[in-house]
Amino acid sequence: MRTPVSKEIIELVERFDLHRESYHSGRYNETQLRREFIDPFFKALGWDVDNTVGHAEAYKDVIHEDAIKVGGATKAPDYCFRIGGTRKFFVEAKKPSVNIAEEIGPAYQLRRYAWSAKLPLSILTDFEEFVVYDCRIKPDKNDKASTARIMYLNDRDYLPRWEEIAAVFSKEAVLKGSFDKYADTARLKKGTAEVDKAFLSEIEVWRQSLAQNIALRNPKLTQRELNFAVGRTIDRIIFLRICEDRGIEPDVQLMALQNGMNIYQRLIQIYYNADDKYNSGLFHFREEKGRFEPPDDLTLNLSIDDKPLKDIFKSLYYPESPYEFSVLPADILGLVYEQFLGKVIYLTPGHRAKVEEKPEVKKAGGVYYTPTYIVDYIVKNTVGKLLEGKKPGPRGSASNIRILDPACGSGSFLIGAYQYLLDWYRDQYMADDPEKWAKGRNPTLYQVIRGEWRLTTAERKRILLNNIYGVDIDHQAVEVTKLSLLLKVLEGENEQTLSSQLRLFRERALPDLGSNIKCGNSLIGPDFYDGKQAGFFDEDDQYRVNVFDWEKEFPEIFKDGGFDAVIGNPPYLVMRSDKHPDAVTDYLKIYEVSQYKMDLFHLFIQRGIDLIRKDGRMGYIVPNTWLTLKFTDKLRKFILDQSEICEIVVFDHYVFKAADVHTALIFLYKTLPKTNHKIKIKKPSEISTSRELENCEPALVTQRSWANADGYVFETRLGGNAGGLVIKILNNWPRLDEVARASLGCQAYNSLKHTPEQIKKRVFHAATKLANDYLPELAGKDVSRYLITRERGEWIKYGPWLHDYRTMDWLTGPRILIREIAGKKSRHIQACYTEETYCHYKTILNVNPSSSTQLSMKYLLGILNSQLLSFLYPYVSNKIVTKSFPRLSVGDVKKLPVRTINFTDPADKARHDRMVALVEQMLTLNKKLAEANTDHDKTVLQRRIDAMDSQIDRLVYELYDLTEEEIKIVEEKD
Repeated sequence: MRTPVSKEIIELVERFDLHRESYHSGRYNETQLRREFIDPFFKALGWDVDNTVGHAEAYKDVIHEDAIKVGGATKAPDYCFRIGGTRKFFVEAKKPSVNIAEEIGPAYQLRRYAWSAKLPLSILTDFEEFVVYDCRIKPDKNDKASTARIMYLNDRDYLPRWEEIAAVFSKEAVLKGSFDKYADTARLKKGTAEVDKAFLSEIEVWRQSLAQNIALRNPKLTQRELNFAVGRTIDRIIFLRICEDRGIEPDVQLMALQNGMNIYQRLIQIYYNADDKYNSGLFHFREEKGRFEPPDDLTLNLSIDDKPLKDIFKSLYYPESPYEFSVLPADILGLVYEQFLGKVIYLTPGHRAKVEEKPEVKKAGGVYYTPTYIVDYIVKNTVGKLLEGKKPGPRGSASNIRILDPACGSGSFLIGAYQYLLDWYRDQYMADDPEKWAKGRNPTLYQVIRGEWRLTTAERKRILLNNIYGVDIDHQAVEVTKLSLLLKVLEGENEQTLSSQLRLFRERALPDLGSNIKCGNSLIGPDFYDGKQAGFFDEDDQYRVNVFDWEKEFPEIFKDGGFDAVIGNPPYLVMRSDKHPDAVTDYLKIYEVSQYKMDLFHLFIQRGIDLIRKDGRMGYIVPNTWLTLKFTDKLRKFILDQSEICEIVVFDHYVFKAADVHTALIFLYKTLPKTNHKIKIKKPSEISTSRELENCEPALVTQRSWANADGYVFETRLGGNAGGLVIKILNNWPRLDEVARASLGCQAYNSLKHTPEQIKKRVFHAATKLANDYLPELAGKDVSRYLITRERGEWIKYGPWLHDYRTMDWLTGPRILIREIAGKKSRHIQACYTEETYCHYKTILNVNPSSSTQLSMKYLLGILNSQLLSFLYPYVSNKIVTKSFPRLSVGDVKKLPVRTINFTDPADKARHDRMVALVEQMLTLNKKLAEANTDHDKTVLQRRIDAMDSQIDRLVYELYDLTEEEIKIVEEKD
């Protein structure tokens, strides 16, 4: 759609051109430029620059950052343009006398803001020039002004190129996704470095240098004390540096420590000042009445050399530092720390420090941070539901809502919940006469520049202490969660607003979170030690187990029945007794949901339900395997017995990009057991915002035999016309295992039976048949639709010495072989027919005749290779999502519905025989195609095969009694 140049833009361009010389004078300042030119420019692009519609702070189109002048530099970008409260791009304004085209400073300043905020694009302008930068390129103080510049316009370009500008930067364009598409196409390939990865690399260097120096200078420190000292030092430095950039702490106070000797001793003095000012556990050095945790008397007595501290401080400031901490998002800090916590400092026998990945992290393949849109969606559908109908205020009903993450990690879910509460409280107060809430001895609101209303620091503290709780087994994770929440309390504050509030209320700025965020093992209580000898566990074992008594740690909450909401992303780790034969695994068997392949997330689901009070809610993101696997039936039964399932969201893409795990969201409401559950199921495709997820259409299904998992479990993801068709077929016809036998193939070697040397040398293999017990070897890649091609041509000595040995009746006579890995492009079942004897591996599935039916294996082959059965397979698969279809399992193949034949009915028997005849022709044609040599012969044969495939598909549609509309559903789904 064309965007005509508005009259306002024409007038702006003409006015600027007419008075260009006066605008270039040093007297014409940035504030004048913004009011007279830049504000109207973006209004013409559809942005509500002045918030004329009166949106609450969280939803304003444009945030005019309060310009905090520190050391001559502006500490916040001039404009932040947002959609639904989410930042999209910054605009930094400069007066026209500044040469934007060539001066390094303005470009570096803007790029630091946007790169730190993880924004793809941002704009630098003095109206005479309009410059767009790709802000995914890590800024460097020596970059030219042209580095990462992807668009340069001057005021004379505005009229002829207005449509191009509006197509990317108008509000309508951003809402429609055009801005994001432009950002993707404009991405510069070289030099990209995301802020989270760069900052992680930075603090890992700090950890290494501090660990080595502190271990060297403090030889009596234990490994745990060393980890605490290094972690706490880094946390404090980051906190103080962020507070500097927000104008809460004196500017460059850490930088100034580089001048002179004994840096650490002078840093400790800043710590003491912070203790007086903030009252948080991060700076807690004196015994105080009412404090939950003991003071830190370790780090004040450390010896640390000047050099590692100087190097850290130098890397935190302009011009060396590319970071602008005032705009660093809370979720970025959490993402960085989540990765940071995946490693730990070890001490060598010579007391030297080494940083290594934690064993549990290595086993899990890394640390995976929950995307913000998932956190937001879970919070909205748990905390948001609980707040409905509640009243705000210190005595309001909302004050009683207790929110817990029992495996809080770096605190992403608690930060999300806290932010949701802050926004909710502010909006409620503003809707109920904000002036009223700004008065009295304990006001909850105050007004800042531009008439904006904010929650007072005291109110933000009250909400945090009343509503937010977390537990984690990792002490460092607990400290990071506290750090992130404390920074969230101070968000939007500066030295002036904070000081006035401190003077008014005579209390320190931050709460002590020791009673809210605790370190402990959420799954193991103090009864773990019952009946065990006192000396059975050494000190390291006790710290590793870290037992936790919920009722003792949170007595008031459990006096009221428990928490109101449990949210989070619990750990995923299989605890098999044969692989973990220790006291921990044995103890975990006390959980009702514990069974074969017990995974920690199963236990966290039970623990979460146990911890919430009646009418409480739970929202988790977990692997989707528990929905259908047979050995998770206890978990499903527990859920159905103890709660009502509100919604399940099954993703057909990887939410955690680096992890090969399919996930689902589950939302539970704790109420009296129900005999019949109606569940909203969502199945979203690739998405990136909670708004997109919110708008996914759910299917409402009735759950009948889901807990058993022995019947069809397709219901957990069906909806619409496809769902009706699948239900119709599954209800009308028996499963494959009722008319045939099915099994996996064998495995040549068993690591328990055979030596590594035997396995390495393939001692049972031969290039030729050496004896009668040698059978032709067949691998999965040898099987395709209607054809077997032995590529290796090897033979294998067959007998009970092989793993998963099958008796010979499985390997002889008419039967079907199915390739385990289906076609990745066609996504079709790959099945063939054979009467020859083969030894084949687990990459091939067997389907053999059963005495219960007269069906020909060729008839069954035609059905299995049909388009209809490939369409049905994902709906009976325990893998839940279509993307996992390329791998078939014998358990799922057994569930496929088979159209049986009434052999006493001539018409039905004729259909059976027609299918057999078609399949026999397909077998012949595919064999001829494999032997064809010329392109012409291959083309002709392939066309005949395609035509025969269509005939088989039509016959299958007829056999299953599909209508034209249903056939269309199948073929469109392909």
